[in-house]
Formats: sequence, structure tokens, C-alpha cells
Amino acid sequence: MTPLPKRAWLLPILLGALIGPVAQAQTYLPTPNDARMKVQPQVPVKAYAFNLAQVKLLDSPFKVAEQADTKYLLKIEPDRLLADFREHSGLKAKGARYGGWESSGLAGHTLGHYLSACALAYASTGNAEFKQRVDYIVAQLDECQQARKNGYVGAIPKEDQLWAEVASGTIRSRGFDLNGAWSPWYTVHKIMAGLLDAYLYCDNKTALTVNQGIADWTGNIIKGLDDAKMQEMMVCEYGGMAETLANTYALSGDKKYLDLSYRFYDKKILDPLAAGTDILPGKHSNTQIPKAIASARRYELTGDKKDAAIAQFFWQTVTENHSYATGGNSNYEYLGEPRKLNDKLSENTTETCNTYNMLKLTQHLFAQQPSAKLMDYYEKGLYNHILASQHHETGMTTYFVPLRMGGRKTYSDEFNTFTCCVGSGMENHVKYAENIYFQGADGSLYVNLFIPSELNWKEKGVTLHQESQLPASNQVTFTVAAAKPRAFKLRLRQPKWAKNPQVRVNGKVAAVRPDAEGYLVLDRKWKNKDRVELTLPADFYTEALPDNPDRRAVFYGPTLLAGVLGNTEPEPVTGVPVLVTANNSANDWVKPVDAKQLRFQTAGLGVPNDVPLIPFNQTGNEYYTVYWDVFTPEKWATQQRVYEAARKKQQELEAQTVDVLRVGEMQPERDHSFTITEKAETGEEHGRKWRMVNEGGNMTFTLKVAPAKANTLLLTYWGTDNRGRVFDVLVDGEKIATEDLNKYKESRFYDISYPIPSALTKGKQQVKVTFQAKPNNSAGPVYGIRNVQQ
Repeated sequence: MTPLPKRAWLLPILLGALIGPVAQAQTYLPTPNDARMKVQPQVPVKAYAFNLAQVKLLDSPFKVAEQADTKYLLKIEPDRLLADFREHSGLKAKGARYGGWESSGLAGHTLGHYLSACALAYASTGNAEFKQRVDYIVAQLDECQQARKNGYVGAIPKEDQLWAEVASGTIRSRGFDLNGAWSPWYTVHKIMAGLLDAYLYCDNKTALTVNQGIADWTGNIIKGLDDAKMQEMMVCEYGGMAETLANTYALSGDKKYLDLSYRFYDKKILDPLAAGTDILPGKHSNTQIPKAIASARRYELTGDKKDAAIAQFFWQTVTENHSYATGGNSNYEYLGEPRKLNDKLSENTTETCNTYNMLKLTQHLFAQQPSAKLMDYYEKGLYNHILASQHHETGMTTYFVPLRMGGRKTYSDEFNTFTCCVGSGMENHVKYAENIYFQGADGSLYVNLFIPSELNWKEKGVTLHQESQLPASNQVTFTVAAAKPRAFKLRLRQPKWAKNPQVRVNGKVAAVRPDAEGYLVLDRKWKNKDRVELTLPADFYTEALPDNPDRRAVFYGPTLLAGVLGNTEPEPVTGVPVLVTANNSANDWVKPVDAKQLRFQTAGLGVPNDVPLIPFNQTGNEYYTVYWDVFTPEKWATQQRVYEAARKKQQELEAQTVDVLRVGEMQPERDHSFTITEKAETGEEHGRKWRMVNEGGNMTFTLKVAPAKANTLLLTYWGTDNRGRVFDVLVDGEKIATEDLNKYKESRFYDISYPIPSALTKGKQQVKVTFQAKPNNSAGPVYGIRNVQQ
């Protein structure tokens, strides 16, 4: 930061720290008697969130992740995130813009996430430097808004032209672009959400004013659009605009913002969901989840039963029909057919933003109707996706959490990535303290998550200290500190994975059974130093893919286990060990190596070898698998013949090969005179390198041919791509095929043959091959190129 010396800013910040942060457990979750909310919930709230500052994490992997995140957040320079905001407002930038998405069409979204993350970090840790950054960023955005004079602040390329066209009713979109801009409402939402967090967590009243200015500008932009034009505009992802506007209504009391929220209502998606129809297959997952969150929040504010039906059915559908063992969902960001996941294990499963938003939706539903089932899902997603998405040494995060058998994670870098999941990742790891506890409307205390922490329940004059090492130890201990006795019900969630839990109060066994909500209830007058011991026996158990009962993930208590496969890429067909056993009990599949450190190993049933097992959320750079193919000895004998046939087929292919180009490798590409336009991309996924060109570009190369035989061009693609991938294949300038990769629907490699007319190879030793992308499409990605003779 450049405007003032660091210490010059600290006096007002330190005064603020003495007063204490004003915050709640999640930005928009109801809290009791919140005077800041001019509109209180219109439906009964059965469980309220705690102020985030009332809950402190104690030592655990969650605390480690929080510390890694806060360290990274303090490396970010706000002036660099603000550069485009200032320049677009006619002001001079105070730093150079960052790389990655911050130098692309989604510029500005990271600032909103960063503002939220710093506000959350201040509430979670009390570190005054985070409030210092929040206040500085808000002041800068206020200056930008004043300079623009229309309420807007933004950093999107060519945004003035974009918004002028939208306001005039000119709408063009193919799904992620609006009049040439990349999901611009998505970015507007992130900025508004960050400003609301600055207000709610750091009591920055200017932030609320700036947010309301953007909301007013939004109303002016869309006031001339009729419903048909709005529906046309909402083909483009618009993030959580509806939710943020609903909350602006709650904070201001002005109904025009609620009306604006309902204008961002996508009928094509939400009406079927309200009717209980699953129209999610083929849809971009994270485009839809914020729509359901908005419905959940509007239901709280209005009692609109249609909104309630949308939120509840959406949650049920995604968690039951579209989710993996991690609690995450989607492949290549898209949802597939219900309960069809076996062929959708790839490097691009489970976008992290999806689970970030699904957990938000879950907590709203819990406030409306507490349920252990809701928190079972929350625990699964938190432990096995969110915690697993961070490299705990560097604080860097993943976009996708890969579930390909034999895959590994790809992490962001500090200053040149800034994808959507980097933004949500900034927030994820500084808010683990939320939702561990809820206070019931009846004065009870819900314990939802068994994460070491301390709750300062100031409304009751009670502190609850929770100690836990689940699942390394099966015992959770709660110690009460109270100046005087307090009567309330303590509700302890009975996890789905825990059989026959036991409860002791001050050393004596308490006979309790789960209530209708799935909680063990202790109703008594609690005294200072009262102690509750909850024993939650953790067993090994499996969760199969819904469409393949023999492909299973192994859990220990709440924790998904990963088989560690080392630092070398496994062979694609036989490189990931399988489990061969006639015994269906996972407790017999695994043996401890160091149980206190959660280090295990498969117990003599791994083929060709046994494999170390660790919590998936503790994996880093190694290759791993969380899904295992499990065979009985009889089925394994059959499967070995399948593997042998695959090896034989590969040997036959090699014998027929005239020439092969190994894409992405320097010398082979030089040997084949490989040339590519400036619109090129290259990368590595699914264990293989690929090449592609974008937007009408082309790539060319030479291949040897057999002049006296039939030649076939064999190209390898990966399925399930869902983007414009139509291109021509030409040999010596003559088109031999037009390919559309979108028709390959499974998450696997496809080897596609293109016979080369004999007239093009007769008398030749080599030919020139060209991939030419169609307009607004790409050519590739292609993973393998070879010519074979018949």
C-alpha cells in the first residue's frame, strides 16, 4: 500500500479493535435481534448463527489452514487489485494490476473476494491489519464511485460501452459473455458482496453506502428492460446478484431492492425447480447454486413458499444425485445425468466454488429447519473438499479438486492466477469457525461440527471449550465456563458415520437418544467446569459411486482417505492398484501404520501392491486416488483378461503405426515441423499433454505416410468438454473431416479414426496435416496424433 505509512493508519484501527468487531457467523445468515437489519425474517428462524468473532479455532488442521490463508492474504497488495477500478474512474492507479484473471475479462472479481476475506479474517482472528485493509479498500472504492458520479464502480474491460448497450436493450450472450464481456454481473455481485462483508464484519458504514450506490445503478441499468430482455440477459452467468440485492433490501428497508432481486429470477431454471423437476443435467453448476441461495434468503425475508421450494429441492437434488464422495459436484464445471458419475472422474471434477456456495445454501436451510442430515453434508464438504482444496504449506488453492484415479491437484500461484476459486479460496479458510455452533430459537445450543474451538456465548454468559482430534481419537470433550449456573439444552449432532455414540456428563453416563432432528439433547442447568465427554466411534466404511457399486471411496469417520501413489504419474490402464477381496467389510481392508497421525495402509488386498492411505485433505503434490475398483477374486480373474486384451491391442497399434507425433514435447514437434497460430494453448491433463488453438486459429504439422497402403489418421481427444470445439481436418490442403468434440460425452479418452484418401498419399513419403478451427470455435484440444497403416 502506498498512500500513507503503515503506522499512520493504525490509530483508528486500534480504536476499532478495542470496541470489537461487529459481525455474524456468515454474512447474510439471520442472527437474533440484529438492529442493522431493517427487515427481519418473516418466517420462523429455528436456529441462529453466532457472531463469527465469538468462536475461535484451537489447534487442528483447520487452524493450520486458517494460518496459511491469513499469511497469503497479507502478501496481497490492495493497490494492485484496485488499479483498474481507479483508472476506469479517471483516477491514477497506485499499483500495477495483477496477472491471471485480473488481467482478463473478469478483472475486479478478486477485489470483492479479497474484501470479504479480509473482513472474515478480522472477525476470525482479531488482527487489526485486516480491518486496516478493509477500510482502505472501501475508501478507495468510495473515491472511485464519487469520480464516476453514477453509482457504479468496476474494472471490467470496455465496461462503459457494455453497460450502455445493456441499458439500451441490446443483449447478446452465448452463456458466459454479455455483449462481449465475461459474465459482468458476476463481478458486480462479488464487489457488492465484499462491501456488505466490510459493513457487517468491520462496521464500515461507508461500505454500505457504496454498495447501495451500486444497487441504485443496477436499477437504472435494467429499468428499461422488459421481462423478455431480462430473461435473455440471464443466459449469461450473473452470480449472486439476486441474493445481494435481497440483502441490500434487508439492510435498507427499501422494497425497491427486493423488487430488483426478483428481476434477477431465471424462469427457465427456477420455475422447474420450484415444481420439483430436475432440469440440472447439462447445466453449469456454479451458475445455478447462487440462484438457490437467493431463493433461500428471500424466503427468510418474505415467506415466499416458491422460493422455499426452489432452495430445498435444489439442495436435495445436488447432494443426492450429483455429488461425489468429497461433497463436491460437477465435471468440467457441468452437472451430468442424475446419479451417473462413474465415467466422470477427471482432472476437472468438483470446482471448488461450487462447494463454497453449496455450504452457504446448507446453512440457510439449517437456520430454517435444523437437521443433522444438513450438517452431515456440510461436514463432508468442509472436511473433504474445502480443506482438501488448499496446499497447507503455501496457502495456495485449487480450481478443481481432481478425482481421476491416479490424478493430482494443481494449485494457484500467488500473483498470476486469480481464478474464481482463488477468490472463494481466500474466504474459505478464514471462516472455518462459522456453523460449528448455532443457538436455537428456544435458547438451546447446537453443536454441529466437532472442530477444536472455543465459543464465547456472551448472551448466556457461558464459554464452551471443545477439544477434539477426530477421527484420530473418538472422544470429543466440552468444558463449560460460567459465572453462574445457566439452564439450556445442549444439542450434539449424531453424525451419520458414528454408530452407538456415548455421552458422559461429569463422568456419569447420560442415557440420550437422537431427537427428530438427529441431535443428542442434554437438558440441564449447566455449572462452571461441567464436563461433557462425547464418544463417537469411527469405523472404516465405503461410499460407492451411484452407478457403479464396485468403485468405492474409503472413509474413516468424517474423513475421506486417499491412496498415495507417489510422485510419478501412474500408467493409465493398470497403474492404479485395485482391491481384491471377498470380504465386504472396510474395517478389514485397512490396517494402521500410525493411527494417531491418521496414517494407514491397505491390508494385503492391494493389487499389484498395497498402498499407503492418508486423509485426502492432507494430500499435497503427490498422485493419489480416492476411488478404488474393488473385485472379488473371481471378478479379478476376468478383469485381468480385460487388461491383457488392452495391452495386446496397444501392441498391435504400435506395429501398425507409420508415424506418431507426441504433442507438447519440443523435439518431436520440431521433427514434424509443428507450427501453430498465436491463439494457441498447451497443457497437461489426465496424464497426457495436449495442444489446441482458439477462435478460428490453426495448427499444422507433417506426418510420414505409407505410400502403397491405406493410411488412417488417428487422433485422441478427451470427452465431456461442453464448449465450442468444431474444426476441420485437412491433409495437404484438402478437407477429410469436420470434427465436433462436444459429441463425446464421457470423461475418457476417445481415439477417433480419419481415413486419408489414397490419392493424397500415393507416391508420397509425408503429408501436411492442418487443424482449422471454425469461427467462434477452437481446434482441439488434441492429446494424441498418429498415422497407422491398414
